[in-house]
Amino acid sequence: MSGRRRLDWLGLTPEPERELPTAVAALRAPFPAPPSPPPEAPPEAPAGEPATGAPATGEPATAERAAAERRRVERLVLRGSRHGWLRYLAEVTELVTSVAEGSRPGDRAAALLAAEVVLDHHRMLIGLPGAGYGRTAQDRTALENAVRTLRTPDRTGGGR
Repeated sequence: MSGRRRLDWLGLTPEPERELPTAVAALRAPFPAPPSPPPEAPPEAPAGEPATGAPATGEPATAERAAAERRRVERLVLRGSRHGWLRYLAEVTELVTSVAEGSRPGDRAAALLAAEVVLDHHRMLIGLPGAGYGRTAQDRTALENAVRTLRTPDRTGGGR
């Protein structure tokens, strides 16, 4: 093998770069507590502040997490290696399977999206030289099981 860096893994598909950051950020987010019932008579609040004194919606934090995840993916793609990229996807697989198994609370829709994207990526590795396809065999099996589980409604009826 030459001393040149192999970049063939970068040409597989753009979906992981486009779709994973938001889904993974949702999976990494601390699962929100169930909403408390609204007070009977909310007090008046100054403009721009929530009436209950609670923090405003989690949208900025969610957007910040997604931006941070996007930067991480960008660094992996621009300066990383195939090995580093597969390590990242293994980490995503762990998040997805934890949600699917119920050992970690999380957004089932985000987990399903991430599972499908990573599974498609791993299936395409068969067309590349090297051991990537073989290396991801266990992750493919875990992701296939997770996709089946996540496509089935959860016990509370809130799944897809």
